[in-house]
Amino acid sequence: MTRKIRKVAVLGAGVMGAQIACHFANIGIEVLLLDMPAKELNEKEQKAGLSSDHPIVRNRIVNDLFLKATKLKPAPLYLKAYASRITTGNFEDDLHKIAECDWIIEVIIENLKIKQELYTKIEEHRKPSSLITTNTSGIPIQMLIQGRSEDFVAHFCGTHFFNPPRYLKLLEIIPSPKTNQEVLDFLTDFGERFLGKSVVSCKDTPAFIANRVGVYSMMSVFHLIDEFGFSVEEIDKLTGPIIGRPKSATFRTCDVVGLDTLVFVAQNLQKALQDDEAKDVFQIPEFIKHMMGNQWLGSKTGQGFYKKIKSEGKSEILSLNLESFEYQEKQRVKFGEFEAAKAVPHLNDRFKVLLKGNSKVNQFYQKLFFGLFAYVSNRMPEITDDLYKIDEAICSGFAWEMGPFEIWECLGVKKTLSMMEEMGYKAANWVYNMVQEDLSFYQLKDGLKQYYDVNTNAYQTIPGTENLVLLNNIRSSKTIWSNEGASIIDLGDGIINLEFHTKMNTIGSEIIQGINKAIELAESDYRALVISNEGANFSAGANIGLVFMLAIEQEFEELDMVVRTFQNTMLKLKYASVPVIAAPHGMTLGGGCELCMHTDKVIAHAETYMGLVELGVGVIPAGGGTKEFAYRLSKEIAQDDIRTNRFRDKFLSIGQAKVSMSAYEAFDLGYLRKDVDEVIISKKHQLAYAKKAALLMLEKGYTPPLPTKDITVLGSEGLALVYSGADGMEVGNFISEYDKHLSIELGKVLSGGELSEPGKVSEKYLLDLERIAFVRLCQQKKTLERMQSLLQKGKILRN
Repeated sequence: MTRKIRKVAVLGAGVMGAQIACHFANIGIEVLLLDMPAKELNEKEQKAGLSSDHPIVRNRIVNDLFLKATKLKPAPLYLKAYASRITTGNFEDDLHKIAECDWIIEVIIENLKIKQELYTKIEEHRKPSSLITTNTSGIPIQMLIQGRSEDFVAHFCGTHFFNPPRYLKLLEIIPSPKTNQEVLDFLTDFGERFLGKSVVSCKDTPAFIANRVGVYSMMSVFHLIDEFGFSVEEIDKLTGPIIGRPKSATFRTCDVVGLDTLVFVAQNLQKALQDDEAKDVFQIPEFIKHMMGNQWLGSKTGQGFYKKIKSEGKSEILSLNLESFEYQEKQRVKFGEFEAAKAVPHLNDRFKVLLKGNSKVNQFYQKLFFGLFAYVSNRMPEITDDLYKIDEAICSGFAWEMGPFEIWECLGVKKTLSMMEEMGYKAANWVYNMVQEDLSFYQLKDGLKQYYDVNTNAYQTIPGTENLVLLNNIRSSKTIWSNEGASIIDLGDGIINLEFHTKMNTIGSEIIQGINKAIELAESDYRALVISNEGANFSAGANIGLVFMLAIEQEFEELDMVVRTFQNTMLKLKYASVPVIAAPHGMTLGGGCELCMHTDKVIAHAETYMGLVELGVGVIPAGGGTKEFAYRLSKEIAQDDIRTNRFRDKFLSIGQAKVSMSAYEAFDLGYLRKDVDEVIISKKHQLAYAKKAALLMLEKGYTPPLPTKDITVLGSEGLALVYSGADGMEVGNFISEYDKHLSIELGKVLSGGELSEPGKVSEKYLLDLERIAFVRLCQQKKTLERMQSLLQKGKILRN
């Protein structure tokens, strides 16, 4: 059958249910969100004279929960307006409406009896062949389908989203033996392409894959604390970004998730895993029991491993002393091993530094990782037959950069086995069999990543990757040029990709050289250029450190040349004789945003946070960003007479350093073009789609744009708006005197200078204006103070 999802019902509007509903709304699907009806009037409803059967009363619970979800940070919706795609109701009055839905997702309390009672009611109303799935993580799928009809069972499985559903990529699919294969194939494809998830099929075992391994790893840390005596701050330092894990590391993550939630999962696992050789790891340590007894559960109770207080009008975060159980000022953590590893740029090399040696830190890492390696190897084939699924689940569900098997491979599997044995950790027999054949967990072949299949003792291509274009898989064999900051990779079909690999992908001389080289190669030997990378962020902007150094040393002529070079490079992108496509994701700020604005087309990942943020460091966008806004304003003025409103919107996007909280918001802020640029939900498919877009442009017949010489600017009309607005903001204490000065400098460029009336100017004219203003601002003390604050403290200074 050709299955389509037009409408989804989400049953249960709690923390997960409401956010799952929001994510379906994000992708343009109509959602019916239901929860329990309210039975009694509250005080407000009584005063309003409402009856107990009034819809406002009956739907109070679901509406309150939904409203609470829409106010969460980070936001569950790409745009606030998408909330209109969700209709609310209750189980008693509105359950019959699920007959209109193609997919019903149950997200109610983890109670088997209550779930089965709801399923009985669902069977009365659902249309045949509609999908029915559960978000449960604690009840076996087999138990949930008992007593259900043949059609229900055939279309039923687990679809376990991770919190928050918009941001965490993992979607675990857990079938029963009776689930139709067509249903599983459809959900896998829909989950990846439409919902942007990494979809992992799991066996119906306790906690499935990600929570089984992830909770084991966290509980291991808890037990190692007693042995090594590390503090809360020290553990979070050791288990955060230095090993490719989120900044929240271990204890801050516990506070966010809720200690009670983690304990609930761990206790259930300990009860259910009688044959697990490491089940004792899931025992709750005494310090955790003490915290549970005190209800120190984390953010939800105002204190956990950390506690925020106000002291002398300022917020301060205290940490818990695990010996005295008193909160104290956070201690500065410094380890020699940490500093040595920090100097190693690549994560796979960093692990070797951290585990080599016999110091307290080295031994902590050895026990942490060797225990993890043994655990995941012994979980096969219990939780999955395929090792890559464990890596993908833990990376997507817990936001690790590398999974257990990937880390193990970095350290050398054969070498590590003997070290593990010395410390009392025994890997599964299949690992020994694999190394005897001189094989490892992964290999690259013909641009595809293959994994070791324990059932066939041979390599298999990871399913679903055959049609993807992944730089990690082709970089080693398809790189045609590189320097310290950039690489050019052949994507095939005459398309090349420019990849950045500086810290935060900031744009400096190496990347500028890479852009120029990529254009040169694309125009001479290839057909089109795509600019994308697989870093955490597309680009955090220009190298402020270089600008600050030149400004401090008063090398203003050289600074002018640096800015001019960047501007000229952006023009080369814009007027290249071949299609140029940018595929941004994550932070796309300052110069990274300007680069995108100069390409023929942008294929943005939905989670693209784009903005021209230069005013925060005391300058204006000078890589063509201000000029492009003036150009886009000029085109809009031709379509709309209300030009001062258009001018104001463009000015505020830059003047307030607005950053989009999704790619969709970037359209509203003017960074993306509604008639040209596109958004893709799946990060995995982004580069392949960008390549297809380039090929389509070539197929249609590509003609590069002509240089623009007739940009309409408002002159004094625009400047008057800037002066009056800036004066009002300063009087109201919304901006500082220097913010006002920066606003006027920006307004002068966006208005085309101090022209007496609206007129037409060229791109070069505007580029000269923005460059001169940029260099002039770099000579100001307050701009230098702002740059210094960002570089030294990582904070924006408002002086």
